[in-house]
Amino acid sequence: MSDDEIEAINQRKMADLQKAAAEKAALSAIKQPLTLTDSNFNAEVSRYPILVVDFWAPWCGPCRMVAPVIDQLAKDYSGRVVFGKVNVDENQIIANKFGIQSIPTMMVFKNGKVVDVMIGAMPKPQIEMKIKQQLSGNSGIYG
Repeated sequence: MSDDEIEAINQRKMADLQKAAAEKAALSAIKQPLTLTDSNFNAEVSRYPILVVDFWAPWCGPCRMVAPVIDQLAKDYSGRVVFGKVNVDENQIIANKFGIQSIPTMMVFKNGKVVDVMIGAMPKPQIEMKIKQQLSGNSGIYG
């Protein structure tokens, strides 16, 4: 292997490392749930390694109970997990695509695919347990 080939490999590796560091920094900057819509949903789901999506509506009492938990988890897991919220009244295409019939429904996406679903208002420890399963690689029944 020539010196030029080695230098080219080193430059590619350095560029890959810089890109990975930039992606991690961008992920760490997300400390609150993203607003997901019919128009941006697919792009956002495929962008993040782990995305927890809360399907909700403003009139839903249990959804309002879960909202502060989701907000706190977004801060607690910043840099590792991204959270998003879909208002099902305003984004019926996405709600229908995933067959959302009860709210709140939370779906965990890993690399763009649904790996877990939680239906109903759940306490923080139960939601956190599902997130930790995905972070540890124990993907449960959907993975």
